[in-house]
Amino acid sequence: MESISIFDMLKIGVGPSSSHTLGPWRAAQQWIKKIKDDGRFEAIEHIRVDLFGSLSLTGKGHATDVACVLGLSGFDPVTIPIDKIDTEIKQVNDTQLLRFNGEKSIPFSIQQDIVFNQDFLDFHPNGLRFTAYYPDGKKSSEDYYSIGGGFVVQEERKNAKRKEKLFGQFPFPISKGKELLAYCQQENKKISEIVLENERSLRSDEDIDKGIADIWKVMLESIYIGCHTEGTLPGGLNVRRRAYAKHKELIGNAQYTTPEEWIEEIRKTKKKFRSILRWVSSFALAVNEVNASLGRVVTSPTNGAAGVIPAVLMYYQVIENPNANFQDIKQFLLTAGEIGSLFKKNATISAAMGGCQAEIGVSSSMAAGALTELSGGTPEQVLMAAEIAMEHHLGLTCDPIKGLVQIPCIERNTMGAIKAINAAELAINGDVTAARVTFDEVVETMWETAKDMSSKYKETSTGGLAVRVNLSDC
Repeated sequence: MESISIFDMLKIGVGPSSSHTLGPWRAAQQWIKKIKDDGRFEAIEHIRVDLFGSLSLTGKGHATDVACVLGLSGFDPVTIPIDKIDTEIKQVNDTQLLRFNGEKSIPFSIQQDIVFNQDFLDFHPNGLRFTAYYPDGKKSSEDYYSIGGGFVVQEERKNAKRKEKLFGQFPFPISKGKELLAYCQQENKKISEIVLENERSLRSDEDIDKGIADIWKVMLESIYIGCHTEGTLPGGLNVRRRAYAKHKELIGNAQYTTPEEWIEEIRKTKKKFRSILRWVSSFALAVNEVNASLGRVVTSPTNGAAGVIPAVLMYYQVIENPNANFQDIKQFLLTAGEIGSLFKKNATISAAMGGCQAEIGVSSSMAAGALTELSGGTPEQVLMAAEIAMEHHLGLTCDPIKGLVQIPCIERNTMGAIKAINAAELAINGDVTAARVTFDEVVETMWETAKDMSSKYKETSTGGLAVRVNLSDC
């Protein structure tokens, strides 16, 4: 059974895509580690990167080539200064040299040495291959698969149990929602409390709190930056940032200098229900506008869906409970992470495998369940809310225009956040004994829907809005 931590489901990284940007970046880092462990690093004189399937078809729009270069150059997506990205790529283009892992220069052309293939590898739609060339004419290759949410493996899920080997199994191993509920009943604990016990088998309470605090800091900063940045998003679609104007209209002339002071000002301005909806929309838009411009966000569970969970958590703090504190944030993210892990174990969080239901749908489900627990819901109501949110995302396609995580992706985050809040409300005021669809059944249905869905609606930009919209004015 997979032991998936919440820190696997919620990762700090760089946009615009967890599977097409963060995954390839991590794959490059893993490849470098492997060739160093094998003693081959120093002998390499040239590198080629082959992208396959969805990574090839929408890789340009998702900055997959940029991610590969940065990973091969030794940068980490958690720590790289965002304003350094363009400079580093320009230097490689200008010099035709790559500082391999930041240690030695080798000839490298982004245009020629990163190859966008049209065919698919067997294991997963998101495949990439690193090939190393040596002075004696020999070469060696390694294939990697970006399976969604920044997860990278070499043979799909064959490496998925690696944490058991490293840490041992969780005290409460969970593969299904019904098992999670059984533990809650047996231990008389909330879902977040069960999850916390599992996390404690991997790391100390201090490390857990620091990790969650770091995640929320990035989430809050991405909302803040997005709400205070105007202009047009990169990529050629000429999409104007909307969070700035929406936020300005809502916040008025409030004075503040930090995100924390900003939160207090927002709490003062909330007045009517319509205003609440607009606030939630501005939060979600803000995050995904940051994501679309190669900014730093939290993969939750993917980058394309990164705005839903921060928007709903922010909603809780500024509208539902102005007295919310760190423990509330911790409880929310522990619950959300567990719900996301159940989708990953039993279905997919990759749009290339399941369409956007696997991204926005899962993030909305995670947020709905977490909000329900914070609002006093029982474990049964938490999973009821998660089920409701996914039920109304079933069949959602992934058809990004020009392969960019902009249209319709940014707006979909606002819809996912609003649906999560609505699902939580329905579950808290609902009768769980009258529910006709269980959480596990909706997860299974999502996976069946994913398998039945045409490949052109799975992040290939070969169907839907991606081919129907006239781009002549862009």
